[in-house]
Amino acid sequence: MGLLSNLFSRHRLKQVNRDAYFSIATAADSFGAYSDLGPTGKAGLVFNPVESTFFENLNSEVNELLKVSSKTTDSQYEIIDDTYGTRWVVLTDHDFDDLVSILHLVGETITEHGFGDRLVAAVFGFTYKQNQAYLIYNIKRGQFYPIVLSGEKERDNRSEMKIGTLMEKEKLPVEKNLEQWYALWGIPF
Repeated sequence: MGLLSNLFSRHRLKQVNRDAYFSIATAADSFGAYSDLGPTGKAGLVFNPVESTFFENLNSEVNELLKVSSKTTDSQYEIIDDTYGTRWVVLTDHDFDDLVSILHLVGETITEHGFGDRLVAAVFGFTYKQNQAYLIYNIKRGQFYPIVLSGEKERDNRSEMKIGTLMEKEKLPVEKNLEQWYALWGIPF
């Protein structure tokens, strides 16, 4: 790590493994065939915004990208700031491939502007046995993990383990360290 990186705490992010990220598109098609896991048609990208002129310019570019993408794919989008200080780009589209592709585009745009270290996760909404579930792609670790909600701030760990096994069966890169299966409370979809 160089002197400037040390001084400014800016670490170069490893290149996103596109194959790992896009593997969710193929897996999502298979989930419903032999489980109670089905996509909701909603997904989001969560990141930590910063106050700067450069970041405001990025916001404008992301908004423009989303407008163009939504015309092409019939996706709906909104940008939401949550109570935890993070910002969400939330998409609604019944074509799961569109959700995956647009979130990737937004993430790449943020990274190209030098704010890739602010990205937290791509989150895909699912239902599992009538409970709200999410498949989360931890961007910094390049791994997926599930969250199944059983209450407002309660998780169903047994169901999460079952989904984790299902994800591995579908060749998704699943986070092996269960301590890294962080709860993302307040997901706005």
